[in-house]
Amino acid sequence: MSSEGKKLFNIIILGVSFMFIFTAFQSCGNIAQTVITNLNNTDFHGSGYTSMSIIYGVLSASNLISPSLVAIVGPQFSMVVSGVFYSLYIAVFIQPATWAFYTASVLIGIAAAVLWTAQGNCLTENSDENTIGRNSGIFWALLQFSLIFGNLYIYFAWQGKTHISESDRRTVFIALTVISLVGTVLFFLIRKQEDTKAPGDDDSTNEILGESSSARNKMMRAVAAFKKSITLSFTKEMLLLSVTTAYTGLVLTFFSGVYGTCIGAVNRFGSEEKSLIGLSGIFIGVGEILGGGIFGLLSKRSRSGRNPVVMLGILVHFIAFYLIFFNMPNDAPIAPMEGTDQVAYMIPSKEVAMLCSFLLGLGDSCFNTQLLSILGFLYSEDSAPAFAIFKFVQSICAAVAYFYSNYFLLQWQLLIMVLVGFFGTITFFTVEWGAAAALAARGSDYSSI
Repeated sequence: MSSEGKKLFNIIILGVSFMFIFTAFQSCGNIAQTVITNLNNTDFHGSGYTSMSIIYGVLSASNLISPSLVAIVGPQFSMVVSGVFYSLYIAVFIQPATWAFYTASVLIGIAAAVLWTAQGNCLTENSDENTIGRNSGIFWALLQFSLIFGNLYIYFAWQGKTHISESDRRTVFIALTVISLVGTVLFFLIRKQEDTKAPGDDDSTNEILGESSSARNKMMRAVAAFKKSITLSFTKEMLLLSVTTAYTGLVLTFFSGVYGTCIGAVNRFGSEEKSLIGLSGIFIGVGEILGGGIFGLLSKRSRSGRNPVVMLGILVHFIAFYLIFFNMPNDAPIAPMEGTDQVAYMIPSKEVAMLCSFLLGLGDSCFNTQLLSILGFLYSEDSAPAFAIFKFVQSICAAVAYFYSNYFLLQWQLLIMVLVGFFGTITFFTVEWGAAAALAARGSDYSSI
């Protein structure tokens, strides 16, 4: 197999592995608060929102050390170990205990930081400036199939149910745990690239380290990766992109946890309210996959760069927020187990709710594919630290959003996303114009997004 063929194979395996793991994890996130609400009459007293806040809070802090960990053990082994911790978190729901639930939340926060840093490193190692847009799209589209498969099962298994039984819960989470483990094993199929740099290394560092894999040299690479992360954090481009990244963190919280909970709490949806959570996840996944395919796989046909895609993303999201505001009761995110009988500005419509799910996924793919692409382009030599910073900002904003989701009415959550999204779009434009100018100065063709 040619070098280019091997790289494409690695990207596909990377995407398929993430697809399996996040089929389990994102399905778990979509139904966690609903399942927990049905458990709170027992000895279990956890909160799905609080758990996700812990996960993303720990994830953000762990991104400070994740480049060093990836530098020491390598991206492939980093992803394998992280995948095991994802599986353990999901398995907690088979027989929930409050202490185990929150402990697993801390552990998966650390694992997620390492997983996404290693993913960014692997994506960049197997791409160049001509293929980073295509490869980002392939990875993102494969990843987002995860929203289809798990939610299909939830939709059909929970159709017509207003209460989730112990048997239903165990069946779902045993299946999701096995699916996550399958994705973890697939990481072993990724083939190592020859003559690639360790995360955080530069040419001078490579000369000093040579080919030795001693503990001392691994520690030097870890320290170099940590220093590079701190340095990159304060560059103009990274600071500007951090506003856009912050927006993706808020949106991630909303569509992966809050919106499904809102749908499940609307009593006017009748006996379908629980199964509609799964259907909503499917429509989010369709939007994500469509966006990944159009803006990644077909990127070579675009000659106008990344900005039009991001502009489409924010417009699509603003339309979704407007419709959600009109369609969903204001107290839906914080409704009790009995649900809510309130009405917003229209009678709650299942069709409008599913349309909004699709728009949320499509807009999210616009932002994430372009952020992956521009980070891989700007920081091809420092991919692990760059992607660690990306996940640090995204996850800390997701943690904050999960925390306030326990208390804020729907209108305030939507307003926050509108404001941050507006400014995040402007800052992305600024960085992209700079990237276009750099390409022009090098005499390159600005033809891929």
